[in-house]
Amino acid sequence: MRQLFSQAIKRLRPSMSAYDEALFWCITLLLTIGLVMVYSSSIAMAEVDKDTGFSSNYFLIRHVVFLAVGIAAAFISFSISTKTWQQYSPMLFMLGIVLLILVLVPHIGKEVNGSRRWLSLVVINLQPSELMKLFVVLYAADYTVRKAINMNGSFLESVTKVLLPMFMVMMVVGALLLLEPDFGAFTVITAIAMGALFLGGFNWKLFAGLFMFLGVAFVGLVVSSPYRMQRVLGFLDPWKDPYGKGYQLSHSLIAFGRGEWSGVGLGASVEKLSYLPEAHTDFLMAIIAEEFGFIGVAVVILLFSFLIFRAFMIGVQAAKLERHWQALAAQGVGTWMGVQAFINIGVNMGLMPTKGLTLPLLSFGGSGIVANLIALGVLMRIDYESRQLIRGYRS
Repeated sequence: MRQLFSQAIKRLRPSMSAYDEALFWCITLLLTIGLVMVYSSSIAMAEVDKDTGFSSNYFLIRHVVFLAVGIAAAFISFSISTKTWQQYSPMLFMLGIVLLILVLVPHIGKEVNGSRRWLSLVVINLQPSELMKLFVVLYAADYTVRKAINMNGSFLESVTKVLLPMFMVMMVVGALLLLEPDFGAFTVITAIAMGALFLGGFNWKLFAGLFMFLGVAFVGLVVSSPYRMQRVLGFLDPWKDPYGKGYQLSHSLIAFGRGEWSGVGLGASVEKLSYLPEAHTDFLMAIIAEEFGFIGVAVVILLFSFLIFRAFMIGVQAAKLERHWQALAAQGVGTWMGVQAFINIGVNMGLMPTKGLTLPLLSFGGSGIVANLIALGVLMRIDYESRQLIRGYRS
C-alpha cells in the first residue's frame, strides 16, 4: 500500500525536464520570426537584382539552408561534453586568429563594400569574426578559471598575471578586426572578454580603471578614423545629410515612425522597397517595427530578454554546482547575445552609430546564424549537464 501511494505521489509531482524547454521554445520563436522577416524584407530587392537571378525566393532559400546547417551544428555542439569544449578552447581561439589573418591575405580574403571580412568557400562565404565571438566566449571562460587564483592577489599580481596577458591577446584580435575593418565585432568581443573577467571575480577597482581606459581608447579609435567619424556625425544628426551619411538611419527612423503601435501589416513595408539598405541584415528590426509596430518590437525585445536571463541563470546554477568554466561560458553566451542585440536595436532606433552588426538569430547571414546556434547548443549542454548532476548522474 505504501509503495502504491509513493508511486502515485511521484506521478503527480512535476519532474525536472532533461533540458530547458522554455529556452528551447524562445530560441525557436526567434528563429521563426527571423525566417519570416528575412523573406518579407528581401523579396523586393531579390526581384530586381541580377546577382540573385531576379528570384524573389533567393534570400529565403539561402536562409533556410543556413538555418538547417546551424541547427545541425547546434545538435552536434550539444552532443559534445563541456569538458571537451573547455579542453579545446585555447586551440579553437588560435584557429580563430589564423582565420582572421587569412581574411587579410590578398586573393584569399574576399572584399565587399570596402571591407575584407569574408573567406570564400566556393558555395558560401565564411565570416571568421562571427566564429571568433564564439571562440572568445570559450577561451575567456577558460582563461578566467585558470587565473582565478591570481584574481584576489596583490595589485601587481592582478595586473601582470591576469590583466596584461588578456589585454595583449585582445589587442591582437582587435588589431586584426580593425584592419578588416569590423569595429562592431571588436566591440562585442571586448565586451565578452571584460564580462568574463568581471564575472570571474576580477578586482572591481582595476576593472573600473580598465573600463575607463577602454572608453578613452574607443573614442580615440573613432576620432582617428575618418570612416568611423563620419558614421558618428551621421548618427548625431541624420537629417542634416539624409541622402548621404544619414541615409540609412533616416530611413530606419521613417520605418519606425510608420509602424506606430501595431504596424502596417506583414509584407506591407515601404522602406524595404529598395529605400532602406541592408533591410534583411543590419536593419531587419526597422522592417519589424514598420510591419508590426511597437508590439512587434516589444515581443522581440522580450524574447531576447528571456534568452539572456536564462543564459545567466544557467550560469548561476552551474556556479552553485562548482562548475566554474561552465558558469562563465553560459554567461559569456548571454553577454554576447545581449550586447549584440542591444547594439543592433540601438542602431536601428538611432540611439547608436551604425556598427554593421546583425540581429542575432533573426538577421540574414550564414556565419552569424551558425555561430549563434553553436553557442546556444553549448549553452543547452551546460544546462543539461547541470540538471543531470542535480539528479545524481555524472556527466
